[in-house]
Amino acid sequence: MSTSLLLVDDDRTFSSLAASMLSQEGFRVRVARSLHETRAALAAEAPDLVVLDRRLPDGDGLVFLPELRAQLPATVVLMVTAHGDIESAVEAIRAGARDYLSKPVEIDDLVMRARRAASDLQLQERLRQAESVLEGQHRMAEPRSPAMQQTLEMLERIATTPRSPVLLLGETGTGKAVLARHLHALRQKQGAFVQINCAALPDTMMESELFGHERGAFTDAKTARRGLVELASDGLLFLDEVGELPFALQAKLLTFLDKGAFRRLGGTTELTSTARIVAATNKDLEAEVAAGRFREDLLFRLSVFRVEVPPLRERREDVLPLARTLVLELCSELGRRPVPFSPAAEERLLSYPFPGNVRELRNVLERALVLEGGPALELQSLAKGGGAPASVDPNAFSVSGPPRPLDEVERLYVRHVLEQLGGRRMEAARVLGLSYPTFLRRLEENPPSE
Repeated sequence: MSTSLLLVDDDRTFSSLAASMLSQEGFRVRVARSLHETRAALAAEAPDLVVLDRRLPDGDGLVFLPELRAQLPATVVLMVTAHGDIESAVEAIRAGARDYLSKPVEIDDLVMRARRAASDLQLQERLRQAESVLEGQHRMAEPRSPAMQQTLEMLERIATTPRSPVLLLGETGTGKAVLARHLHALRQKQGAFVQINCAALPDTMMESELFGHERGAFTDAKTARRGLVELASDGLLFLDEVGELPFALQAKLLTFLDKGAFRRLGGTTELTSTARIVAATNKDLEAEVAAGRFREDLLFRLSVFRVEVPPLRERREDVLPLARTLVLELCSELGRRPVPFSPAAEERLLSYPFPGNVRELRNVLERALVLEGGPALELQSLAKGGGAPASVDPNAFSVSGPPRPLDEVERLYVRHVLEQLGGRRMEAARVLGLSYPTFLRRLEENPPSE
C-alpha cells in the first residue's frame, strides 16, 4: 500500500512540480493551497504524511499545526519554514513536526525526507502488527514454583530502572524471550519491544541491523536507514543469543551501553537512544571470555542485572498450568475448541523431564492437538512405548525398573548423552545446554551406582 501525502503550499508552480515528483516516487499525493482546503482534505481522508507550509493565504501553518496534531496524532508532519528562520523550525519540532525544510525547498531534498518518513512509518506499522500478533501469544502463566516466582519478583524490581541492562541466562527453550517481553510489559507508556536473534544474521549485516546506516555506506545502501537501537528508543531491545554477536561489534554495543550514544554505519553524527538492552544466552559467557570470543568488559556491563531462568524440570509445579495455557494458545492458532488433558496425560506431563524445556512442551502439545482426535489429549508420545514406531532407535534414552527420583533420572540422562558423544565432555555440556562447570558438577555430585 502506497503512502498518502497531503502537500499544503500556495505556490502553484512549486506544488505542481513537487506533486509530480512525489507521485513518481509512489506517493498518493493531494494538494491544498490554503488552510480552508487543508481542513476539507483532512476531513475527506487522513493522510500518512503532511508537508505543511507556514505562509498561507488564510493563516499561519505553524499556528495550525497543534490543531492538525490533535486531530491526527499518527500523521507525520514536515514543516516548511522561511530561510534562516531557526526559531520557527524549533517551535515546529516542539509542536510535533517530525522534520522541517527551509525555503527555497529543493525538490530532491523534499523527496528524500518524504521517503525517509514513509520508510519510518512502514517500519512502525510492521512493529505494531508484530506487537498485536505477539500480544495474544506467549503470555506468562502464573507460576507456582518458588524458583519462578523469585525470578518474576526480581523482574518487577528491575522494571523500576528504565535503562539498566539485563542478562537472562538459562538453557535453550526456557522462555527467556517471554520473560524479556514480560519485563517490557511491566512498564507502562513506553516505546516498542524489538527483538533480534544475533545468530540469525551474517556478521556483515549485524551492524547495519542494530545501528542503521547512512546512504552510500555500502553498495546497496541507496537510502539511509534507522537501526533497531533507534526504533527501540524509550522501549526495549532484546538481543537473543548475544553470545553469537561478532567480536568487532561488541565494542560498539559496549559504547552504546555506557553512553546511550552510537553512530550509524557510514555516519559521522553521534546519535542517542534510550532503548533498554536485555540480552539472553544459553552459553557460558565466562568460558567465552576465557576463549577470547567475548569481551569481558561487555559481560560486566550486560550483567548489571543477571537473571538465571530455571529449567522446566526444576519447576515441576508449573508444568500443568503452563501446559493448559499453551493448549489454549495453540487451539486458538489452529482454530479449534480447547481440549482438556486426560488423567493419564497429566501424569505423563508430570513425570517427563522435558530436556527441551518449554519449547519442547509446546511442540509435544502441538503435535498431540494435530494427531490425536479424541475428546481429551492423551499425549501418547510421552508414554513409555506409546505410539507405534516403525523401529526402535538404538540411541534412545530409557529408564527401566520402578520409578526413580528425578535427580537420578537426570544423572542417567547426562551420562547417556556423554556416552553417545564418545566421552567428549565439552560437547556433551553444549548439547545439554549446561555450562561446563555445571556439567562437571552434575557428574561429580552424582557418581554412578554400582
